[in-house]
Amino acid sequence: MRFKPWPRPTPYEDTPRKRAAYRRKLERERAALPLFAPAIAERQLGVAEEMVRRTGQWERQQLEGRRQRAQAWRRVRARLFGLDAGRRRAIRALWRVCPYPADPSYFGTLLHEIATGRIDPARPPWGASHTLTPRTTPNPASFAEAFRRIGQRTVDGGPKTVGADELLFCGNLGSGILFLTSRVRLIEPNESFYTSSNHRLRDSHVGSSGHWVDIAVRGPCSDEDLRRIARLARAADTRPVVVRRIDPLAGLSGREAAR
Repeated sequence: MRFKPWPRPTPYEDTPRKRAAYRRKLERERAALPLFAPAIAERQLGVAEEMVRRTGQWERQQLEGRRQRAQAWRRVRARLFGLDAGRRRAIRALWRVCPYPADPSYFGTLLHEIATGRIDPARPPWGASHTLTPRTTPNPASFAEAFRRIGQRTVDGGPKTVGADELLFCGNLGSGILFLTSRVRLIEPNESFYTSSNHRLRDSHVGSSGHWVDIAVRGPCSDEDLRRIARLARAADTRPVVVRRIDPLAGLSGREAAR
């Protein structure tokens, strides 16, 4: 199935501008009925209370929106799985290439139009020549252009270190999706990690000449791609960089790229 990622809205933010607007609203409510202004003021929430109420309301609205969306997906999926296996496969293939937004309401519309005969899965009105084209970067000019960071976790560096970040990147140079794990390692065990802001490959620059960057590559990576990754990573970092292939089944490192 083709799902549209649920948007990640910005949480409600308590700002001086919102507080001032709420104060003006309270004043307008009292000014509208001056004879009852004291009674109205008693029932009005304070500014701090109102900000807390709005924050809770925002959280409840987000939870309810996600619940409704998940419920809608369950309903249309139940309709889909009520069909025979051959029909399901045809509809799923059609859904992957159709121009409709990836939303449960549009998927329900597609099922209805197929059920009523308005759309034939074998001959859709928008043509059947659409194919899924993976997003690739065959000739990237920089590491940031070739790979996007998708994860981060703090790795304990031992009793004499503060810790270092292990970053996860993904990208496709043309042969398939690749996952890169970048981690800074110590050359001298007595050195420690520290944070700086002048690192391009990583968000937190760790160490100086006593550290090196270890990048593990998982996925369909040829020798040429391995050398390209090493070249891009070294251009984005001033420290020594080693790029190596990882066998996802055996968990063993493959041949390293040229240093």
